[in-house]
Amino acid sequence: MREEKITAERLIAFSDAVFAVIVTIMVLDLKAPDAAAFPALWPLWPTAASYAVSYLFIAIIWINQYYLMRFAGPPTLGLIWINFIHLFLVSLLPFATAWIARTELASYPMVLCAGLFVCIDIIYNVFERHVLVHADATLVSGSTRRLARRRSLLVLSGFMAAMLVAVFAPRVGFGLICAALILHLRPEARNLLNPRDFLNR
Repeated sequence: MREEKITAERLIAFSDAVFAVIVTIMVLDLKAPDAAAFPALWPLWPTAASYAVSYLFIAIIWINQYYLMRFAGPPTLGLIWINFIHLFLVSLLPFATAWIARTELASYPMVLCAGLFVCIDIIYNVFERHVLVHADATLVSGSTRRLARRRSLLVLSGFMAAMLVAVFAPRVGFGLICAALILHLRPEARNLLNPRDFLNR
């Protein structure tokens, strides 16, 4: 039992380290202007906007994964590989963020970014489904599973719509990405587990 706990903690610790590195890489693209005046900051708005959205996305991923892993049990080999694929896709965010910033939210970079969000969300949905399927049925109700599935599909639809719209209206696509992220601000998993049950596990 102790070994299973250590394995789960190693998986979480590795994911946390990767997220920290990704955020650090993204913030390095924020270059301070040479001029000592506030108007000099205005040309940096594409970088700031793309960084803020990507940072929010990573924060949402981390928070949702944190709540899910509370009752995931000992990680299976399948879950470990799903997590690695998920982290690989998330690691591409600094590239997409930089391209959006340097092209000032141009069409093709925005399509790529939205497409990356779609891929990340798909693999996260697989991750979430794997955890919920293997979770104790007494801790996760059927209605909660259905609610989580509906929300995941709704967010995924939002990212897909953003990818399509970005071809013609990239800034509208950017707005759709932001709207889809709002649905993930409150982790569904936080209400799946009774605190008393969690303490007694």
